[in-house]
Amino acid sequence: MVRPAKMVNVVDQTEAVREDARVTDITRLLLEARRSLASELDADLGERGYPDLRPGHAALFLSVDRRSGSRLTDLADQTRLTKQAMMSMVDDLENRGYVRRVPDPADARAKLVRLTAHGRRASAECRRAVQALEQRTRRLLGDRSYDALREALELLSEPIESLDE
Repeated sequence: MVRPAKMVNVVDQTEAVREDARVTDITRLLLEARRSLASELDADLGERGYPDLRPGHAALFLSVDRRSGSRLTDLADQTRLTKQAMMSMVDDLENRGYVRRVPDPADARAKLVRLTAHGRRASAECRRAVQALEQRTRRLLGDRSYDALREALELLSEPIESLDE
């Protein structure tokens, strides 16, 4: 027995495909923009004498309290990395002489991540490189578009739960 084909609402499917394409497009565009900006930052850090540093390292350097140091968990929260990923990054940077772990005077069980002299110099160059990248991006987009983009990215970076409120 041959059953009749199920009727499908083509209009609804076409709209769903268009909606999926928009989601994919913005995701792709955000990833490509991130890759492009990270590549530019990577090249700039190399030109500044730090070819072994990556954009993720810059985020850590910009987050460490330069006076007293920072707890690993705080760095993970600030950079939106897992504790495990941050621990791995700190281990790597410690092995290369950029940071060191010291006891936290407020909690004997905890350690603080502090920049070494080499790390402070790298941190200053990371800060300059990030500022230069932001200035170039602002010049490219113009003030209004840059501010709107930054505001939109901050909104998109919020946890999903807070967006629903």
